[in-house]
Formats: sequence, structure tokens, C-alpha cells
Amino acid sequence: MHYLHTMVRVSDLDASLKFYCDALGLRELRRTEHEAGRFTLIFLAAPGDDAAQVELTHNWDESGYTGGRNFGHLAYAVDDIYAACQKLMDHGVLINRPPRDGRMAFVRSPDGISIELLQHGPALAPAEPWASMPNTGSW
Repeated sequence: MHYLHTMVRVSDLDASLKFYCDALGLRELRRTEHEAGRFTLIFLAAPGDDAAQVELTHNWDESGYTGGRNFGHLAYAVDDIYAACQKLMDHGVLINRPPRDGRMAFVRSPDGISIELLQHGPALAPAEPWASMPNTGSW
């Protein structure tokens, strides 16, 4: 398993970049605009430490977050998304968003923290039981 990033939702992108970059000293690594989904992703890191990233997610139509909704998830790359999910299930963990696409899954910690698992490298071919497993709860 390899740590990828922590995601934080932001309401005001300009104010957030001033805080994270200008004041805190992080630097922008990459940015993607998703017109169809109406959101922007910006990945930041401390100088000299590109491996530990913060993902700022700006949902264009969001007017503000309450109740911890601004914290998104922890993300890890795994060598085999299906084996990782099976191991979690064997330990009694509910797979909230199964890896139907062979690429991405979400689970929650006992405290409700969302954890994203991403297949390292190309997505695996869709396989059962994952391909037909429905989402459960929120992720």
C-alpha cells in the first residue's frame, strides 16, 4: 500500500490557494477542471515532498460546508484492488463503493473516515462479485 493524498473540499478556491500556497507554503503540482462534473481538483505538496499531497476539491456549485463535509478522504494505491477489498471484507469491513470498475473502492473507518483505494497502474478487468455489487451507504 502506498499513501496518495488527503482530500479537502473548499468553498472559495482563491481564498484557499492564498492560504495553502501563499501563507502555508505549499505549491501546486497539478490542476484539472471537470466541466461535466462541475468541479476542480488541485493537488498541492510541501516543497521537496511531492509524495505527501493535499487534494483541494472545489465543487463549483457548493456555497459552503458544514458538519465536517469539507474533509473528504484518505487515499491509498494498492497492488490488487480486489485482494485489498477481500481482505477488508474478511475483517468485517463494509465495502461502501465496490471496485466494479477494477480501479476504485471506498470504505469507512470505525469513526466514519472515508478511505479511497485505487488500483496501482491500469484498472483490473471487471470481475465478480465486485462487478455486480451495489453501493452501500455513503462514501
